Amino acid sequence: MALVNKTINNPMYILRDDTERFEGSRALRYNILACQILSSIVRTTLGPKGMDKMLVDKMGDVVVTNDGATILQEMDITHPAAKMLVEIARKQEHIVGDGTTTAVILAGELLKKAQELYEDGTPIPTVLLGYRLAVDKALETLFETSIDADDEETLLGIARTAMTGKGSDYAKDELAELLVKAVQKVEDNGEVDKKLIKIHRINGGAIEDSELVDGIFVDQPRAREDMPAEIHDAKIALMKYPLELKDVNNAKVDLTNPLELQAFLDNEEEMLKDIANQIIDSGANVLFCQKGIDDYVQHYLSRAGVMAFKRVKNTDIKRIMMATGAELITNIEDLSPESLGTADYVHQEKVFDQFITFIEGCKDPKASSILIRGSTRHISSEIERAMDDALGVVAATVEEGKIVIGGGAIEIEIARKLRAFANTIGGREQLAIIKFAEAIEIVPKTLAENAGLDTIDLLVELRAAHEDNVNMGINVFEGKVVDMKEAGVVEPQRVKKQAIQSAHEACEMILRIDDLVAAAGALNTPDPDENLDDPTYASNMTGGMPGMGGMGGMGGMPPMM
Repeated sequence: MALVNKTINNPMYILRDDTERFEGSRALRYNILACQILSSIVRTTLGPKGMDKMLVDKMGDVVVTNDGATILQEMDITHPAAKMLVEIARKQEHIVGDGTTTAVILAGELLKKAQELYEDGTPIPTVLLGYRLAVDKALETLFETSIDADDEETLLGIARTAMTGKGSDYAKDELAELLVKAVQKVEDNGEVDKKLIKIHRINGGAIEDSELVDGIFVDQPRAREDMPAEIHDAKIALMKYPLELKDVNNAKVDLTNPLELQAFLDNEEEMLKDIANQIIDSGANVLFCQKGIDDYVQHYLSRAGVMAFKRVKNTDIKRIMMATGAELITNIEDLSPESLGTADYVHQEKVFDQFITFIEGCKDPKASSILIRGSTRHISSEIERAMDDALGVVAATVEEGKIVIGGGAIEIEIARKLRAFANTIGGREQLAIIKFAEAIEIVPKTLAENAGLDTIDLLVELRAAHEDNVNMGINVFEGKVVDMKEAGVVEPQRVKKQAIQSAHEACEMILRIDDLVAAAGALNTPDPDENLDDPTYASNMTGGMPGMGGMGGMGGMPPMM
C-alpha cells in the first residue's frame, strides 16, 4: 500500500501489497455486520420459548444448550469486533451470572441503529453523545422503577424466572426452592459467597430426585476401601500439605549391603507411622488432605478406624472449614484436638455411578450443597447451567435487595421514558436517543418472536398498557399482555443494569473504530456488501465452531449414517 508524498511526488510504501485494510464507513459496516451476525445466533435462545443450540467440538463432543454464555464460550470466534461482544458476555456472567444473551442482542441492536443513523448523515460522535444521554436516562428509569424486595417469595420468583426455558421447566418450582434454601444458609450480613454453594450433577435419575444435602458433600471416595464407610460423631482434620516423606524419590543414598537397605526402609516406615500416629493421637477420625497420602500412612489410619480422603479440591476444603469449624493445618505438628471440626455423621454412598461422601449434622453450617440429577449427561448439564444462572441472580437480589419486573416490562418502560426524554433534547442527539429506545425494545420483541406471537400487535398493546401500569409485560405462554408482577416474573435490578452498561460500552468502543488493518487473510474478510442471510458468509464472519469448518462446512462433525 502506497501513500504519495505531494512534496516530492513519489510514493511512500508503509504496508505490504498483500495487506488488508478497511477504512472509514467500510470498517464501521464490517464490524457492525460481524456483531449483528453473532447477535442473531444467540437471539433465538432468549426467553421461555427460546430454542437450543447444538455445539460440536473437534472431538465430536456435543453440548446442547440455550445458555448464551455457554454458546459464546464454545464457539470459535475469530472476528476481532465479535470478540468484543464475547467479552461483554463473559463480564456479565462473571458479575451477575445471568443476562448474557440480553447484553449481546442489545449491543447488536444498538450497533444496527447507529449504522442507520450514520447512513442517514448523522456523524458517529453525535450518535455516541446521544447514546450516552440515553444510557444515563435508562439507568435513572431503571432505578426509579425498581422495587425493594428480598423476601423468600421474591427470591423464589427470581430463581424460577432465571430457570424458565432452560430444560428444567416442569421441575423449576422444586429446584428454585432448593436453591433459595442453599443461599439463605450461606448468606452473611447481606453478602453471599457463591463458592460456598456446591452444585454437583449426577447422570441418572429424574430431575425431581435432586436434593439439598443436610450439610455438605464431597464428590470422591475414601482413600482405601478397607477404611470405614461411615463415622458417627466425626472429628474432622484438614491438612494442606502431603502426608508423605518429601524428596524420598529424588534422594541419593549410598548403601553397601542389604542390611543397610533394610534399615533405611524400616526407618522410612517408622517416620510414616509417626505421621499417622500424630493424626490418630489428635482424636481425628476423619481426614481430608489437599495433597497425596502415602500408602503406609493410609494403612495405619485404616487400622485405627480413620476415614481419609486425599487430593481434595481447595473449594471443598473451604466449604468443609465453614461447615464444621475445622482449621486448615499446614504443619502436622500443629494438629491438635482444638483444630478439629465436628459433624454428627460422615458417610459414603454410591449415587448411581459416583461415590459421594456426605458430611451431615454440622452446627450452623455456612456452606451448602445441591445434588442435581438428570436422566442423561446433556440434561443434567443443562440443569446445572440453569442452576448456576439462578444462583447468580438470587445472590444478587439478596445482596442488593432491588428487583425489576420481567417479561419485557422494564424495557418497554425505559423506551417510553426515553422517547419522552428525547423531546427535551435539541439537535441530532435526539435521533440517537430515539434509536436507543427502539434498540432496547429488542428484548420484548424477541420474546414475542421466539414464542411465535404477533410481534407488532403485542408491542403496540404493550406500549399502550404502560401508560397506566408499568408492570405490564408479555406472557409468552398465554400470548397476551398481563401484569408480570402478579405473575411473579421478576429479575434483579443488577442484571438489567449490567446488561445495559456492558452493551453500551461495547457499542461505543466498536463505533469509534474507523480503520481496520491486518495481514492478508488474518481477518477472514468477505465483502461486507454480501448477503447477511448467506450461512457460509455468517460462518466466515464469526469463524464458526471449532472442528466444524465454519457453520457452513460442518467439516469437523462425525460422519452421519
